Amino acid sequence: MRRVAALTAVFLLMGLAGCTVGPNYKRPTVNVPTTYRGEAPGQPAAAKTVSLGDEKWWTIFKDEELQKLIRTALERNYDVRVAATRVIQAQAQLGITRADQFPSVSGGVGVSGTRSPAVPGVFNGYQYLADSLNLSASWNLDFWGRYRRATEAARANLLGSEWARRAVLSTVVANVAAAYFQLRELDLELSIARRTLASRQQSLALTETLANGGATSMLDVRQAQQLVETAAESIPEAEREIQTQENQISIYLGENPTDIPRGRTLTEQPLIPSIPAGLPSSLLERRPDIRAAEQNLIAANAEIGVARSQFFPQISLTGSGGLESIGLNNLFTLSNGVWNFTAGATQPIFEGGRLRSNLKLAKAVQQQDLLAYEQTIQQAFQDVSNALIGYRKFREFREHQEALTGYAQAADNLSHTRYQGGATSFLEVLTSETNLFSAELSLARARLNERLSLVHIYSALGGGWQQ
Repeated sequence: MRRVAALTAVFLLMGLAGCTVGPNYKRPTVNVPTTYRGEAPGQPAAAKTVSLGDEKWWTIFKDEELQKLIRTALERNYDVRVAATRVIQAQAQLGITRADQFPSVSGGVGVSGTRSPAVPGVFNGYQYLADSLNLSASWNLDFWGRYRRATEAARANLLGSEWARRAVLSTVVANVAAAYFQLRELDLELSIARRTLASRQQSLALTETLANGGATSMLDVRQAQQLVETAAESIPEAEREIQTQENQISIYLGENPTDIPRGRTLTEQPLIPSIPAGLPSSLLERRPDIRAAEQNLIAANAEIGVARSQFFPQISLTGSGGLESIGLNNLFTLSNGVWNFTAGATQPIFEGGRLRSNLKLAKAVQQQDLLAYEQTIQQAFQDVSNALIGYRKFREFREHQEALTGYAQAADNLSHTRYQGGATSFLEVLTSETNLFSAELSLARARLNERLSLVHIYSALGGGWQQ
């Protein structure tokens, strides 16, 4: 017994003091720019440390109806719910993997009975009941850190799945906001089409009156009818797109297609005069897709240690002990104790290149995840740069489009005055009305693009997952 206790103590110390093979993770050095390309010049110093991506989404999107839609989507959206179940799976997998570091213990009880009849002249008959109570344990010592590295990889996979869930949250917030802005722009287009149709119907009635009085020709009437039908045909198309967009938002909400409540009009949706982008280096900590890619790299790095540990001996301890007796009356007597103990080590000798190929595979996966991590960072900086450029240029375009629409409105008013005064033909009215309708629709889309670019900036800077 003293020898068994001594051997057990030695192996326990070996297990506790064992080394951990494989490389320790160190965050790779990446090329991080000092400023974002496309950032507006003359930014104050505070804008270098404060980022729009740090803001909560409800401080960016102030429409109360939009906020309700986003909250509903964050609760019911299927992508969000699937991502949450993946986190639960990763938690369970971590528990399974971590359990390999500890001994496995089991216990049992048993009763067996035997009866044999007597054979005259040969042996007497007998019968007995045997009872047993036993406890067994086995432990594969983690001397080389195989299970610790596997646990490290599982923990990284858990963190990676959590960051992936946050990336889904950010995407859902951006998708719902963008879809809502598109819906409000379609509502604006429909309003423009209906207002234009009413105006053109009045113009047609006036033209028909003039034609009946001989003041103009039927050509002007036919041209006025063209304008009416041009405006009329755009209404069912806008209504179709509106219902299609409502269906898309319903899917984001995890619901069947239904009507979507409205809040502020598109022009009432607030914009931010100046976008604080923050330090580019902080993007590595804020963007959930970058954090998820890094956790994948950490897991792959730990798997190299798992592969290397398989080259070394596997040390195992097994033992069992218990009580056995004939009859329950003396089962718990110390003299009825039984035990056995085994300690062994298994060293791979020939595997046909399996272990080397496994290590080579682990290293290749780690290099792949390293490249994916670097590529994700590069893509993130491109996203931010494109969004910053787009926000500024869409604003400039919208300002020019507003001026163009104003001139088109003035030209339309003048053409109607000239036509009613007999100074020009209805062709001039047709041209000015067509130009004004087109300009108003283009202005609505310009206002939409400006707000969509705000959504893009917020998402590119890693905002939206903060709850």
